[in-house]
Amino acid sequence: MKNIFKISLLMSMLAMLFTACEPQEFDSGDARESYPPSEEEVMANVSQGSDAYHFNMVNNTEVSGIHLVKWDLGNGSVAEGNEVEAYYPLPGTYDVTLTITTNTGASTQKVVAQIVQEETDYSIFTSEEFIFLSGGVDDLDGKTWVLDSLAKGHLGVGPAGSNGLEWWNADPLAKQAVGVLYDDEINFQVNGFGATLTNHGQSYVKGFVADDPAYSNGYEDDSDFVVDYSPQPGSWFLEERDGKWYLALSGPTPMFPCFDVGAVNGSYEVLKIEENLLELVAIDRVEGNAWHYQLIPKGYVKPSVTAELLVTDVSATEVNTYEASLTNMDIPAGQAINGVIFDFGDGETVVADSNTDVVSHTYMRAGTYMISALVSTSIGDLNLFESVTVDANHPDYVPFLLDEMVMYNDFSEVQLAPIVGEDCFVAKSDNPSRIYPNRSANVAFYSKTDNQWANANMQLPAGYRFDLRSISTFRIMVYGNAGDVVLLKLENTDMGGNAWQTGVELTYTIQNDNTWELADYDFSGAGTADLSWDAGLAPLMASDVTTDNRYNHDYYDIVRIMLNPGNGEGTHEFYLDELSGPHVEGIKSTKIN
Repeated sequence: MKNIFKISLLMSMLAMLFTACEPQEFDSGDARESYPPSEEEVMANVSQGSDAYHFNMVNNTEVSGIHLVKWDLGNGSVAEGNEVEAYYPLPGTYDVTLTITTNTGASTQKVVAQIVQEETDYSIFTSEEFIFLSGGVDDLDGKTWVLDSLAKGHLGVGPAGSNGLEWWNADPLAKQAVGVLYDDEINFQVNGFGATLTNHGQSYVKGFVADDPAYSNGYEDDSDFVVDYSPQPGSWFLEERDGKWYLALSGPTPMFPCFDVGAVNGSYEVLKIEENLLELVAIDRVEGNAWHYQLIPKGYVKPSVTAELLVTDVSATEVNTYEASLTNMDIPAGQAINGVIFDFGDGETVVADSNTDVVSHTYMRAGTYMISALVSTSIGDLNLFESVTVDANHPDYVPFLLDEMVMYNDFSEVQLAPIVGEDCFVAKSDNPSRIYPNRSANVAFYSKTDNQWANANMQLPAGYRFDLRSISTFRIMVYGNAGDVVLLKLENTDMGGNAWQTGVELTYTIQNDNTWELADYDFSGAGTADLSWDAGLAPLMASDVTTDNRYNHDYYDIVRIMLNPGNGEGTHEFYLDELSGPHVEGIKSTKIN
């Protein structure tokens, strides 16, 4: 074994003179005394470490005030602190550069040692971590990694010291719209420990590094920045410190695993490394946050959990009853099914105790229902569907008629079904004026911007419809600007995108500014849309939906509420409350929150 240290005589002498001096990184001395040392004053001591490949380096430079000590170890790694350890497993000549920077930004840089390594640490070529990352000596082209874009958490951020997923845990394809991230790749070769970033001319970076001289023409996209960038080949190395593995990336231009967060010293802690998985976390040098990465080998297709939904009609033994379970399950080694939720399509859900459970449900009303199973697995969710048709009402079901209106949703206590926004904002809000005729604590707030047909809507559960035969009036309380028009429309969602064609609608004009008013919509005598222009649809027209048996029951299942329909310019807002109307065939009472 032969290791040669070429360290200046002056440095060695000064090191002996100042062995008692131990300057601390970020020394909190008087900031006014923070002046960079001269080149002659920069000194360090380098000594043999625990074996032929490790070296201990100690900064012996005397500096007063606030300062930062940084080492370029010449092997592709950068370290900070007064005492560091360096690893040189391959033959070569390595210049060790020490940089001292004060709080004023002034710095002094000096090559304080030159290490000539003539030995080879062959253990790295058989190390599992090195082989997993680069393919090892048997793969001269190296191994290429890409972000695992289909996995939740392929990117993330959290506080320093965490795994980088606490604040943001990216959903699958969360950044797909950016268009320049998911086709980037990074290659690691064991030969020369070369790292190559392929980005097709553009990279995705954090805003605080977008001004790097290597980047140009940056623009913001989905909270981060797209930049033009032509990366140059760099280097990589894996090192174990204090029982943890770290991946160091460096080069003449920024080198990073597909997304540049400005990692401190190009260092990434390896949370997990396997043949087909690389999980990293890095601390950014500006905000000090932890950033999470999950990568897989390019071209690798992850094994997936598969299963089928089995629905069995057991009505022969129990009327209108169906059983649901999972069948033909394929669970790859190392994976698992964590939970199963069955939804029978009429508002009834059942959480299975295990993936082998058989659950049953009895339907009360005739109709077509979509049964679904949400299967939560260790590598994502699996959604399964099966449709069933119930031919007749259950013998215990008794149809009924009501002569009074039903409260559908008062946003405080009663909710038959939720009211949601389509192309607009709809949310529960404090009542802006709790005086007669509306003293409710909570109401709904509606706001649309530049969308003429944006609507708040309430859709009944599968199998249920409005009955207009006895009562045909709907009501809502409204509060807004005088002259604004509030439209209420009934539709049948079974018709999908053509639901509007046989829908029926009425309007109410607000009479007074910022005053609660009762808006009535009596559909008696109201007809469907004029479809005379379409010979195929014209026969479906109705002049009065309350007397036409095609429409007055078992047909309409959704209420849509629009403010100033047809006006798609600007922002339009109002409050609404106490949506009520005819009884719903099959539902005898609303759900109390």
